[in-house]
Amino acid sequence: MQIFHNPHYDFIRWRWHALILSWIVIAAGIGVIATKGLALGVEFSGGTIVILEFDKTPTIDQIRSALDAEKVGGGGQNIVVQRYGNESERRVMVRLPHSGEEQGTSLTRTADEVVKAVTDAKLGPFKQIGSQVVGPIVGRELTQKGFWATVLSLLGLLVYIGFRFKLSFGVGAVVATLHDLLVTLAFLAFFRYDMSLNVIAALLTVTGYSTNDTIVIFDRVRENLRGMRRDAIAEVVNTAVNQTLGRTVITAGTVLMSVIALFIWGGEVLKGFAFTMIVGTITGTYSSVFIAAAIVTFWRGKNAPRVPVAPPVAVDPGSKKKNNKRDRA
Repeated sequence: MQIFHNPHYDFIRWRWHALILSWIVIAAGIGVIATKGLALGVEFSGGTIVILEFDKTPTIDQIRSALDAEKVGGGGQNIVVQRYGNESERRVMVRLPHSGEEQGTSLTRTADEVVKAVTDAKLGPFKQIGSQVVGPIVGRELTQKGFWATVLSLLGLLVYIGFRFKLSFGVGAVVATLHDLLVTLAFLAFFRYDMSLNVIAALLTVTGYSTNDTIVIFDRVRENLRGMRRDAIAEVVNTAVNQTLGRTVITAGTVLMSVIALFIWGGEVLKGFAFTMIVGTITGTYSSVFIAAAIVTFWRGKNAPRVPVAPPVAVDPGSKKKNNKRDRA
């Protein structure tokens, strides 16, 4: 299916505007993370999550007051109480940070205390429909594994593309991937989504998606370098982006439709995963066109690639004299 007929949009012209926009978003994200912190899921921070379903949902303040009255989890502002899922489901999520040593049945004691406190407060019939408990040692281990999984994937990406294409292409792909991760983290901080294992999985998926899109463009750039040797590298890259534009729009569009449907109907558990995929798909497509391609043009310079020039044809002095006599005649 052909969407665009011989497109020739000047994407490279807007590379500086794109870079400035990306830096603004990343800087704003860093500011939010520095002031408010990045919300960590229970998998990384350690703690207890209890999900309660009521026949008639009490207010958030009533549940918090019940927990404070019983000194559940030590009380205080560290306890998070919020609605969970659709309003019609009448569900509430209670999250408490872990305290004490990670041993024996102490990991499940807090969940029992939450249920007891809500029962004693007589907030109406309810049932516990789920709970999750992660100790601090497990949380630190998962944090380290998530970090190294991301770092090793970026190193593998640089080695593969640098070997498969050229070093400038590999650097462009890695910078574009780092850009995708930073922009996605910024939006996670803006909308206060928890950094969970689902989100880490989405980030790694976004890394692979963005890399695939970048490689398609780079492969076309390499082919164009053979037939456009007299053109500037910016024109070569711009032509490659236009040649793959239809494929990029179709791929990004189908992925976006899938993850948007997942975000709307996938339930509360998959909200963070779907949101990360939505942002990552958009920024991955954007970075392949504007960031990775721009890095290649900066690296290789603005001048046209060198083209071997044919040596001048030697002229026989004798034939030159004969030609002059003919002209005088």
